[in-house]
Amino acid sequence: MRVAIVLNTAWNIYNFRLNFVRALIAEGHEVHTIAPIDDFSALLVKEGCMNHDVKMDSRGVNPIKDFALLLELFFIYKKLKPDVILHYTIKPNIYGTIAAAFLKIPTINNVCGLGTIFLKDSLFSAVAIKLYKIAFRFPKKVFFQNPDDLALFVERKLIKKEKADLVPGSGIDLKKFTALDFTRNRPFTFLLISRLITDKGVIEFIDAVKKLQSNGLNAHFQILGPKDPNHQRGIPVSVINEWISSQTVEYLGTTKDVREFINKADCIVLPSYREGTPRTLLEAASCSKPIITTDVPGCHHVVDHRYNGLLCKLKDAEDLADKMLEMALLEDEDLRRFGQNGRKKMENQFDENLVISKYITAIDSLQQI
Repeated sequence: MRVAIVLNTAWNIYNFRLNFVRALIAEGHEVHTIAPIDDFSALLVKEGCMNHDVKMDSRGVNPIKDFALLLELFFIYKKLKPDVILHYTIKPNIYGTIAAAFLKIPTINNVCGLGTIFLKDSLFSAVAIKLYKIAFRFPKKVFFQNPDDLALFVERKLIKKEKADLVPGSGIDLKKFTALDFTRNRPFTFLLISRLITDKGVIEFIDAVKKLQSNGLNAHFQILGPKDPNHQRGIPVSVINEWISSQTVEYLGTTKDVREFINKADCIVLPSYREGTPRTLLEAASCSKPIITTDVPGCHHVVDHRYNGLLCKLKDAEDLADKMLEMALLEDEDLRRFGQNGRKKMENQFDENLVISKYITAIDSLQQI
């Protein structure tokens, strides 16, 4: 079959779905990737994909740009004539599905996360929900990354229950993200891995750090991830620079391989407002690192409280600080146990082979129609 994979970045396909791409090619499928050109586009071609450029602005709702994206995808699909199209992220899910429906091409979608669309009453949220309701009449299958998101879509009648299914996020490559022998830093090191936008709980993390520092906790606080000041909820560069200059946190910039930074930390922190299934937490748990994250959809499916980490309250810097202090004061054996439990959870529930198997089954079922 000719399979098209559509996403908002080639980076995302290469870093999170490469083994799935390889599995498709190994089964004899012709794989086409459709995403804006970036540094990873050529790497996908080397893997055997046929790559197609598309203009896509993932930020906000702009009727002119979004209609142009729908038309662009329509003409790409019309020329390519794929047997099935796999959509990920909001705009491919919506505009790609509508374009494919006009051409009667079957689609399989993946709701990678809702962000704050369903948490805020805004014009953007209202438009996005309406568009979901229109587009999700057409896919053959829609995979959700946690049961809360699936239930929300079914309850709001955005999708028929029989079309919906669950996958454990994008899964985790257990061979790539492995645990090293247990070590403990002195001082204890916390690491937040995230884009620097408010929805990820970055402000709460900083406020918690300031509280811990004022109370005399001897710990090291790091942030790894890109600055994104142009995002609707991005944090201004001047604010980030103040955090760095005041030595509130150490900013590590960005990296193509997070394993080195995860392995050097004692605890990974992500106080996000809502997630699909947060990739950074899967990577951390697979590397046997204790985690502190928010008790919200997506996050609390990766972390079981006091089993492989600690859960904190949403948008509550004081509670986050309490959990960070609790983690820093744990004995080595408790930290080791959290890490080992996280690895077991990844092996049992989040192995990427589970995701690949579900997709292959869904694609094979289309061949039988």
